[in-house]
Amino acid sequence: MAFTFAQTHSMSDDEFLLLRDCIYAHCGIYFAQDSKYILEKRLSSRLTDLNLPTFNDYYHYLKYSRNKEHELTDIMDVITTNETYFFREAFQLKAFSDEIIPELIKSKAAQGNRSLRIWSAGCSTGEEPYTIAMLLSTMPELSGWKTEIIGTDISQKVLLQARRAIYGKSSFRAIEENDLQRFFHQQDDGYKVNDSIRELVTIHHLNLFDTHRLTMLGKVDLIFCRNVIIYFDQASKKRVIESFHSALYDGGFLLLGHSESLMNITTQFTLRHFKNDMIYQKPDRLFAGGSL
Repeated sequence: MAFTFAQTHSMSDDEFLLLRDCIYAHCGIYFAQDSKYILEKRLSSRLTDLNLPTFNDYYHYLKYSRNKEHELTDIMDVITTNETYFFREAFQLKAFSDEIIPELIKSKAAQGNRSLRIWSAGCSTGEEPYTIAMLLSTMPELSGWKTEIIGTDISQKVLLQARRAIYGKSSFRAIEENDLQRFFHQQDDGYKVNDSIRELVTIHHLNLFDTHRLTMLGKVDLIFCRNVIIYFDQASKKRVIESFHSALYDGGFLLLGHSESLMNITTQFTLRHFKNDMIYQKPDRLFAGGSL
């Protein structure tokens, strides 16, 4: 029996810098010098698929080929990490469902507004936006409200899975058995999210560096962006967080990953201390202290 092995091409320091800067300009993902071997390993398959002998040839392909935009989109599937699961970071989700959403409901109802828009930025394979939908679906106080959850990601590959909404064992490491039975139905190829949950969620391709597309997204009440900005350098973080600030209504909330913070990035958000977690909020100009 013959075995074939994926070829790994050798990347020079100069080639690394060219490709690193090309990717950075496209989407803000930054590879430090000590990450050269990661980029070399992950992009080698693209050289093999395109029958290109060197990374320098691949750089020219990314810069000058008529298929360059398609290729830049495709390599996002190769260079990004998409580790996620349902009901991730339970303490933050408890703050979301028990404290933040009731506060938003009270504030918006006082304005005669019975709609709620939530953005899952960097939604990966969809576990996060569907988790949000599951939590909101259990709140009777949202009965009669127009609820919209938007999931976006730069990787087309993970978005295909998010739209299929069929998941295996690794996605359920933090889910209760009754929630599995309540929100999913079992199929031969895994568990599929029920239609009543899926209809609350829309999935879209979005590059967080695409200012025009970000504007088209419209205003939202709350943004989940967890374990995404860790892949950005300081300048990219500032750019993306500024976009989030613009997208949020006054008084809206930004939920980052537990290891992420806005320290040295921006002072435009207030850090709110809830019982279950600390959450960033865009100050409401109509109220002092950033509270709704």
